[in-house]
Amino acid sequence: MPLMVRLIRTRSDSAEHRQTREQETPPDFFYFSDFERHNAEIAAFHLDKILDFRRVPPVAGRLVNMTKEIRDVTRDKKLWRTFFISPANNVCFYGECSYYCSTEHALCGKPDQIEGSLAAFLPDLALAKRKTWRNPWRRSYHKRKKAEWEVDPDYCEEVKQTPPYDSGTRLLDIMDMTVFDFLMGNMDRHHYETFEKFGNETFIIHLDNGRGFGKHSHDEVSILVPLTQCCRIRKSTHLRLQLLAKEEYKLSVLMSESLVRDRLSPILIQPHLHAMDRRLRQVLNVLSDCVEKEGYTYVVEDDLQGPDRAHPGPRQR
Repeated sequence: MPLMVRLIRTRSDSAEHRQTREQETPPDFFYFSDFERHNAEIAAFHLDKILDFRRVPPVAGRLVNMTKEIRDVTRDKKLWRTFFISPANNVCFYGECSYYCSTEHALCGKPDQIEGSLAAFLPDLALAKRKTWRNPWRRSYHKRKKAEWEVDPDYCEEVKQTPPYDSGTRLLDIMDMTVFDFLMGNMDRHHYETFEKFGNETFIIHLDNGRGFGKHSHDEVSILVPLTQCCRIRKSTHLRLQLLAKEEYKLSVLMSESLVRDRLSPILIQPHLHAMDRRLRQVLNVLSDCVEKEGYTYVVEDDLQGPDRAHPGPRQR
């Protein structure tokens, strides 16, 4: 199976800022300046599986030999030319990309070993074209400006009248993704992808989760705004969240048991696991408030009636 490697700067000796498992994202960092963490990609795959979404391609952690497994086998001459030996005698490379690809932002081994996450490639675009969509609740990615959803409490009503959110299950997919992102503290969901072939009868692929699990001491409630504004959730998702809040199926315990199988274990420190339990309770509290305000049948979409059941469009208040 073809693989793509995400080599993130976690355990490297170069001068660029690094994050160990124990470090949190500095409080003065904007979400768009946060580090990309390979362990977040690994943990996101396991979380997605436990939530029973199964929309993250398989990801596994590996210790990679940069010399034997990348430099000496690559056929990409441009990539090969970016390899160098650092003053500390470590093997480094920086690749080719739009930004942060320079000797100042290089990935360095120790001396040539580096942790990374390996993700299974999606089908080739020639076989399965994908469409990129702008997330309706995308952040402004600006130091001072706010996005429309941050200033308009009725923003969801506008979204529900806009294709593809005015029919099918796309809005419910966004709610699933919102819960997923809140549990891991990911603020960087600016776009998402779907398989083009299935039109609006498709699902969101949960790609690019490297900015999750940056802070365990802070719960970014703004990530939950789509849920608080729309008050909509699948019944299957609601039941799964309620199950994971029970002591015998505790989310943090299931995550710990799942992650211990990865070769780079421990993937997350205990405070991150406890933070997921805490955030899960907050999600359930939001849904409880929604049900109290709007009624159970408005909030919870019954998706457990079988494949022949028609999917109604988003309900209007």
